[in-house]
Amino acid sequence: MQDTPGKAAQRHVLCMKWGTKYGPEYVNRLYAMVRRHLSGEFQFVCLTDDAHGIRPEVRCLPIPPLDLPEGIPERGWNKLATFSADLHGLHGTALFLDVDVVVTGSLDPFFTEPGEFLIIHDYKRPWRITGNSSVYRFELGAHPDVLEYFRGHFAEIRQRFRNEQAYLSDFLHRQGKLRYWPKDWCPSFKYHSIPRWPSNYWKAPFVPPGARVVIFHGECNPPDALAGRRNRRFRFIRPATWVAEHWHE
Repeated sequence: MQDTPGKAAQRHVLCMKWGTKYGPEYVNRLYAMVRRHLSGEFQFVCLTDDAHGIRPEVRCLPIPPLDLPEGIPERGWNKLATFSADLHGLHGTALFLDVDVVVTGSLDPFFTEPGEFLIIHDYKRPWRITGNSSVYRFELGAHPDVLEYFRGHFAEIRQRFRNEQAYLSDFLHRQGKLRYWPKDWCPSFKYHSIPRWPSNYWKAPFVPPGARVVIFHGECNPPDALAGRRNRRFRFIRPATWVAEHWHE
C-alpha cells in the first residue's frame, strides 16, 4: 500500500513536472508503473507547478524556487531542488524518476543497491564521469551543499557545465560519493532498444535484456515510440508495441 501524506515514509519515489511539455498523464502513468513494480510501502511525490489532473494517490508539492535568471535555456536545473536541506519535511530514501521513463521490471533493487548516491552512467561517452539523471537515488537532506553551491555560483556553473546532470555528477564525484547503477538496469531506448540499421526497417524496437527502467531522451518519448515516430529525418523505427504493455494506468 502507499503511505498517506501525513505519514513519514522511509521510501519515496520523486518525479518533477513543470511547464507544458508533459501533461498529467505522464505522472499518472509513472505512478501506476511504480505501483506495479515496487513492493511494500512508499510515498509517491510529484514536485510541480501545476497539479491539475494528477491522480489523488500522488502527493503534489511545489518545486522549491531556484531563482534562476529569466530566458535561460532549459537544462534541467530544476532537478537540483531535490537536494534541498529540507524538502517539504520529507525524510528517508528517495528514488528520482523522470516522468517520461517506462518501467519494465522490479524497482526493489534500486532501494537496496549499495551506494550513497547512484545515477545512470552516461551512455554515449562512458569514459566520462557524467551521469544521466533520469534515475538517481539519495538520502533526502544528505547533500544540501549541491544546491547551496549551485545557488552561490550559478554563473560559473553555467560556463563549466551544459546541464544539471553534468554539474551534479562532477560535484559528488569530487566528494567520492558518485556511483552508477548496474549497466543493464536503465538502458536507453535510443541507443539500446532500436535495432541497428538497416534491420530497424523490419525489426521493431525491443526491451533490452535486464532492463528495469527504459530511458527516453533525445529523439523519442513513449507515445512517439509506440507510434513508430522519431523527430529526426531519415531515422526510421517500427512501432514499439511493448510500450503499451507498461506505459498505462
